[in-house]
Amino acid sequence: MSESGEKKPKINASRRLILKSLMLAKAAVMLENETKEKKDEKVRIMAERVPPLDCGRMSLQELQELCKQMHHKIDVVDEERYDLEVKVVKNNKEIEGLSQKVFDLKGKFKRPNLKRVRVSADAMLGALLGSTQKASLDLRANLKSVKKEEEKEKEVTDWRKNVEAMSGMEGRKKKFDSGAPAQ
Repeated sequence: MSESGEKKPKINASRRLILKSLMLAKAAVMLENETKEKKDEKVRIMAERVPPLDCGRMSLQELQELCKQMHHKIDVVDEERYDLEVKVVKNNKEIEGLSQKVFDLKGKFKRPNLKRVRVSADAMLGALLGSTQKASLDLRANLKSVKKEEEKEKEVTDWRKNVEAMSGMEGRKKKFDSGAPAQ
């Protein structure tokens, strides 16, 4: 290792460049072969599904019957194409929804910086209701009036004066204090 902490590559730059150019050349050849194979497969499938027409020996009646058959096949193919398009759109929406759920679960979304905006209550009400409707923000006008019930004031008395009455002993305290035996 050198002093800067970087690892030296195992192969030098010229060797790496040669390998890269060889890989690109091989990829170009493979791509060319793949397009040629696709073209050949398309020709083979078309020959298989659509036989060559010989319209020179057909009568008018036979040509009309052939046209009806072709229209019927076109309708069948269009129905299949429409069904496949609907499936693709449905799957794309499902994929988009699932990817959004994954994105939300990862929690790597940025929250925008919100600015504090000072708006008066009348301005906010005007913005919500629209500028055509003028409304005041007198919230107390809509409230019902409630009469306060006056609390009954209880007489505040000294508890020591009514100990006997409050204790429910009916005069037994006097007998206890005087030292007389209870009957």
